[in-house]
Amino acid sequence: MVFFLDYIQHKKDCKFKQDERAARLRALTKYQSPFTTQEREIIDKPIEELVEGVQNGTIQPIDLLNTYGKVAVKAHEKTNCLTEIMIKEAEGWIEDGSINFKGPLAGIPVSLKDTINVGGFDSTVGYSSFVGNKPAQDGGHVKLLKDAGAVPYVKTNMPTTLLSFESTNDVWGRCTNPHNNKYSPGGSTGGEAALLALGGRIGIGSDVAGSVRAPAHFSGIYSLRCSTGRWPKAGFATSMPGQEGVPSVYSPMTRTLNDLTYFTRSLVSMKPWTYDHSVHPLPWRPEIEEEYATKSKFRVGVMRTDGVVDPAPACVRALEMTEAALKEAGHEIVEIDPPSPYEALKLGALLLNADGCQMFKSFFRWGEWNDPGADQMDFFMRLPRPVKYFYYLWVKYVRRDEIWAGLVKDFHAKSAFEQWKLVSQREAYRAKWFDWWNETDVDFLLTPPNATPAVPHDGMKEAVSSCGYTFLFNIIDYTCGILPVTHVDKELDKLPSTFNIKKLNGVAQGAYKLYDAEAMHGLPVAVQIVGRRLEEEKVLAIMKRVEDALGDDKYELLDID
Repeated sequence: MVFFLDYIQHKKDCKFKQDERAARLRALTKYQSPFTTQEREIIDKPIEELVEGVQNGTIQPIDLLNTYGKVAVKAHEKTNCLTEIMIKEAEGWIEDGSINFKGPLAGIPVSLKDTINVGGFDSTVGYSSFVGNKPAQDGGHVKLLKDAGAVPYVKTNMPTTLLSFESTNDVWGRCTNPHNNKYSPGGSTGGEAALLALGGRIGIGSDVAGSVRAPAHFSGIYSLRCSTGRWPKAGFATSMPGQEGVPSVYSPMTRTLNDLTYFTRSLVSMKPWTYDHSVHPLPWRPEIEEEYATKSKFRVGVMRTDGVVDPAPACVRALEMTEAALKEAGHEIVEIDPPSPYEALKLGALLLNADGCQMFKSFFRWGEWNDPGADQMDFFMRLPRPVKYFYYLWVKYVRRDEIWAGLVKDFHAKSAFEQWKLVSQREAYRAKWFDWWNETDVDFLLTPPNATPAVPHDGMKEAVSSCGYTFLFNIIDYTCGILPVTHVDKELDKLPSTFNIKKLNGVAQGAYKLYDAEAMHGLPVAVQIVGRRLEEEKVLAIMKRVEDALGDDKYELLDID
């Protein structure tokens, strides 16, 4: 009976939030109309001109909100990307002096991942048990944004648990890819990616294994994974409080590269360490930005595979297009042999789930839907140790799959003693990368962001372990940027006739079960630009150089309706 009552409450809370969202959207009557000529001009203007216009009074902040409110409403109709609708309240903040319109982001509407705390609005993380958890005041992150002049106006969808490259939950429903509604927009910051691809301006997400990078790759936008301590995270809800084996970071996501650079530079200029104790007091370094904006020749380390899942043809093509453009621009390509990415995948999987998946499960109500990827992790975590050991032996010695066997073998809850040993191994692994980079002396790495383009809905059940290209850099805490390059082509990106999925390891099989160039035709494909720790200025400058090198092959953004 208790379980049944828990389920009834779950359904009630989900319906309450969905009805509340629907009512808020219905009330936005002036945001339902087509774009005016002025609004089209606002969408097309560089962010610097919009900010300058607001600061000198030639552009009114309410006009920017009207424009991007319409963008958000239209994007939501197409993809179900929004959770909390704050547009009416944002109109009030513009009028009541809550926002500093002399700041570097004056008047710019900013969308937020659902986890970020805004006073008076829930941060559900997709759990019905979190419904009603609205804080009375803004978190430090939102206070900083308002002081910088930004206008928070919507929050966006994500997966329950935050441990998926999809964005679906019972509270808000399924978010879909803006290019193809049969596919995921990415996760866990998928709602942001869908909104930005369809015309949003700037947004903020979090990343513990690729959660601002996979969505950028899947949906065709730009993102930067900052190193820990560079971007604020004060004032948020999460599915895994206390998890520090692989620290989560909050980071920027935007529709254009220029906006990404401007947004990051502006926020760091606001001294975020005065809003959040976890931020390093490290000002923006224009001299580093200038150095890499003008350096005549880069040494580019190309990581062609993580040794676990070779990239699919579409991702290989994007990598090779970028490599060819860099060669043509006179840069040196370096074939690299870095410390084993597979070692990072094993370490990260154990560190991230050292609690035995107990924490993210503790917030579920009876009967609540779980993401298929997170559910798959929980399944293997719950297998009795003797059964799991026999399964490991079968995988290793019968199937002769060393990769999958190594991931399964020790996948169980850890004691504090075992956790400490894992952290020690993580630090030793970071030291290996530090020494390797010093010896190799490259300016940056060029890698795929994922083995495949976007996954189909519920595909993370198969692909949950195929996250090595992003997860690696969470383990070593390197700064990474995602740059969209091209789209899947059903002819150019077909698997060869000789391809045999049965010859792949278990992780690769899971990824390639989902790869279908014909079904994926038109989905975005990106590359990942990787610097070292706290090299945000450098990575952004290099992303601009790479995009310039692509020239006419530069990625074409999705049209705004």
